[in-house]
Amino acid sequence: MTSTRQSKTGRLPNKALWITGLLACALILTGTASSAEEQSLTPIPEAPEAPAFDLNGPNGERYRLEDMRGKPLIVNFWATWCPPCRAEMPSMQRAWEELADEDILLIGINVGEDADTVNGFIEQVPVSFPLPMDIDSKLTQTWPLLRGLPTTFIVDPDGRVVYLATGEREWDDPVLLDLVRALKR
Repeated sequence: MTSTRQSKTGRLPNKALWITGLLACALILTGTASSAEEQSLTPIPEAPEAPAFDLNGPNGERYRLEDMRGKPLIVNFWATWCPPCRAEMPSMQRAWEELADEDILLIGINVGEDADTVNGFIEQVPVSFPLPMDIDSKLTQTWPLLRGLPTTFIVDPDGRVVYLATGEREWDDPVLLDLVRALKR
């Protein structure tokens, strides 16, 4: 039944993204990757420029990539209907709290859902890091190598995408956080 994945506006996420998200979720849930692979980041040698964004949060806040330059940035793409996305949110919150005084940013871009859906999620799983919304999934389609949810990119202070993580991670893992810390100027 698709109604469980619909937002209150009745819109479904981008069909192709939804299908790849389900495939990614299925691979992760079947345990096809080793623990070391699950907690690693994939370097992106060509380090493309991160696609610009200008998105609103569920309470009307505005988030622009250009305002985040000069600091390492963790950009997570997620949705409330994605079990691995939901599962990694507490560890992202713990990472956000640990990084609070370190000049490192973390955002979770919600894909294809509306403010009511995101706010409902926050009531169930309290997070305090920014959650801008890509309601029409157009931004999501511009990011390189994004094939499913959750997908997380690490952007260096110059705005270049230097690492990729496809699938669920424990984001408060010191190994992951030290890779991000190493990007600080």
